[in-house]
Amino acid sequence: MTQTLHTEQHVAKPPFQASERLATHLQALLVDLTDLHLVGKQAHWNVVGPNFRDLHLQLDEVVDDARNFSDTVAERMRALYVTPDARAASVAAQTSLPEFPQTEVDTAETVDRIVAAIYAVAGTGRRIHDEVDAEDPTSADIIHTILERLEQLAWMIDAENRVANRSLPRPVHR
Repeated sequence: MTQTLHTEQHVAKPPFQASERLATHLQALLVDLTDLHLVGKQAHWNVVGPNFRDLHLQLDEVVDDARNFSDTVAERMRALYVTPDARAASVAAQTSLPEFPQTEVDTAETVDRIVAAIYAVAGTGRRIHDEVDAEDPTSADIIHTILERLEQLAWMIDAENRVANRSLPRPVHR
């Protein structure tokens, strides 16, 4: 194995580099997506009750999407010369997701808890979107993709507990 010694300073000249504000926004989304992955796995392992198998499999979708989206956000951060931080301590300190129980959780409660977690991540995406878009439309496009999928997952999972024409929020009829 040979080691190359760089005697000169390497200088990259990117056409765009993230501001502190953009870095902070992307970090918030990364943390929430990372925590959604962890919460989804905790739920996946501990859900019990009616419709267990369907929810168990849906939780795998949440976990896979959260993991893939966190990787996309982290790699976007690196492309903008931001250092992502998804260490356990950072995620625990910075997440906006509600805590998931350590114990077994009934399927109906799991539905409500995982939907709340998904909506927390979507809320972060919506909160940061306009400021991200003003500085970096490419990163905003990534947020669009994440929001589209997360809100679809939340709707599909939440439907397990909804009662037609009686649950809130009520559907809009035109």
